[in-house]
Amino acid sequence: MGERMLLRGNEVIAEAAIRAGCQCYFAYPITPQAELLEHMAKNMPRLGRTFIQAESEIAAISMVYGAASVGVRTMTSSSSPGISLKQEGISYLAGSNLPAVIVNIVRGGPGLGDIAPAQSDYFQATKGGGHGDYHMIVLAPSTVPEAGELTMLAFDLADQYRTPVMILADGMLGQMMEPVELPEPIDVASLPAKEWATTGAKGRDPNVILSFDLDPEVLKRMNLALQKRYRQIEAKEVRYEEAATEDADILIAAYGTVARISKSVVRMARAEGIKLGLFRPITLWPFPYQPLKELADRVKTVLTVEMSAGQMWEDVRLGVAERANTPFYGEMGGVVPTPRRILSEVRKHAS
Repeated sequence: MGERMLLRGNEVIAEAAIRAGCQCYFAYPITPQAELLEHMAKNMPRLGRTFIQAESEIAAISMVYGAASVGVRTMTSSSSPGISLKQEGISYLAGSNLPAVIVNIVRGGPGLGDIAPAQSDYFQATKGGGHGDYHMIVLAPSTVPEAGELTMLAFDLADQYRTPVMILADGMLGQMMEPVELPEPIDVASLPAKEWATTGAKGRDPNVILSFDLDPEVLKRMNLALQKRYRQIEAKEVRYEEAATEDADILIAAYGTVARISKSVVRMARAEGIKLGLFRPITLWPFPYQPLKELADRVKTVLTVEMSAGQMWEDVRLGVAERANTPFYGEMGGVVPTPRRILSEVRKHAS
């Protein structure tokens, strides 16, 4: 087992990335993820690894592209407006089949917004915030320890599928402190060789990494290969959690911090005799449509709760497909819903 520590969510993500073998980290400061950058600035050079505070978010994601091209594990992090600036680079990573980890500690928006926690970057993360037909795997932790676990997983998934992977958290999770037990650092030398990396031909044909071809038929084939990989990811990498769903009449669908809050709501509702359960997507892409569909056959109502205007709600409705009622309750602008406020919404829809 690894060391037991008391750390912020931002620090746990950073430390987990180091232990996962991240060799290069490039970022530009923004609240509320500053502690992540600070942890990397302190520890990456000490370990002989590369840390660069780039001159902009656009420069940082471009550096990620370069480092990923030579086959090393690489990461960047930011918060909502900064992630918006990285979208072109993320599309280039996806189009070039390059593994990388991108962390978004979401803050209120749109525009400059504020530095309070929000979940209003769901569309950007899951529907392809950049141009072209691409997806990222999107992982949504709900606790500080899980943020570490999913960060370790993110690097493995990125390498396995040669795709960018996003950790989508929020300002509350980034700032919250919890005890965590991180695993021992991996041996970077034990990672499989990346035969596609641009490390010098050395007697073989050169590797070429690009997302460009002027022949539409060639670009079509590149896109079809991406889509085939996405179908594999959808088949193998769906992750979710259920809580108290065995006899539930009504479900809350929530992710991240709101799902954590909703676990308290489940206990409060059941104390009142309301048979409430929780469905928590862990992979926001691929979204767990099939498990939600199966639950919707057994309940009357699926109440989506988010810190947004209802972005995940669209995927919930697709999964439920009119098998149950699908009301929505959301807060915006950095307002965090309280357990009592969510419980009040549950009471409206309880049988």
